[in-house]
This record gives sequence, C-alpha cells and structure tokens, in this order.
Amino acid sequence: MALREILTEPNIKLREKSSAVDKVDKDLQKLMDDMLETMYAAPGIGLAAIQVGVPKRVIVMDIGQKEGQKNPMYFVNPQIITKSKINSIYEEGCLSVPGQFAEIERPDKCHIRFLDYYGQTKEIKAEGMLATCIQHEMDHLEGILFIDYLSKLKKSMIVKKLSKQKRAIERIVV
Repeated sequence: MALREILTEPNIKLREKSSAVDKVDKDLQKLMDDMLETMYAAPGIGLAAIQVGVPKRVIVMDIGQKEGQKNPMYFVNPQIITKSKINSIYEEGCLSVPGQFAEIERPDKCHIRFLDYYGQTKEIKAEGMLATCIQHEMDHLEGILFIDYLSKLKKSMIVKKLSKQKRAIERIVV
C-alpha cells in the first residue's frame, strides 16, 4: 500500500465526472487499498478515487474509525436506488477542502447498489451519517463538492482562502 496525494480545491480534476469501472481486479484492489491508507492517514472517513487523481467510480469509507474500530467499506460503481424524502443536516468537511466545514442538508436515508472489494454486487440501506457520507462521496464522482451547496458568496470566500493557502505553500524557498 502507498499514500497518495489528495487533490485540493481549486483543482480542475476535482470537477471531472468519473468513469464506470469495467471489472474489479488486482489493480483496482490496489487502488482501493492505497485510498484507504491515504484516507486513514489524512485523517478522514471517506475518499473518492477522483480525490487522488483517478477518475473512476470508486469510493472507500470508514465511519466507525472515529470510535477506534476500523470497519472499511468499498463501493465500486455505486448507484442510489432510492432516497428518503426527509432530509437531515450534518456539518460536513472534506479532505479536498481542508479546514472548511458547513452544514449541508441531504436525504436522511438512501438505498445503494454497488460492487464490493471483490466485485460482488451488494445493496445496503443507509441512514444517518452513513447515508450522508455515501451521498457526499458519490457527489465527488459527479465532480460536485459540498461547497457547491453553499451560497455563491460563502463558496467564493472558501475558494479564495484555499487558493491563498496553495500559493503560500508553493512559495516556500528551499
């Protein structure tokens, strides 16, 4: 396994729509292993392949990590079958939008179909934080970031702040 660089906003690659995966093979499993290691090291609870520069419909998550029990989940070509009409609000952050958080409203439940780590078709009914996290990560597959749900003013303030941080890092003289 290897750590991969997490792309941060602003970055045009993060706005790319990810392609479906043809099959789950050893190369894809290696990608998922790398993504999981990268996510744990960041630290985060979810990561989409596009966030490490790979435009494939692949997500890794572990919402149990915060309680100290690892329970990794792998989603290849995830599809939402149904969403609840009732919404919930969670304060979301993102490894590609470091240090920024906002309350985002999403359906509180969703039913998902996907391929697992071994290429087997699975379905789950998610609710609460799991449903929010899945929807957040699936947005990445469409080139959508959580800040896109904010007002234009709030979003532009966050992007300006992130741009300044990137420029400051790039100006380091060795």
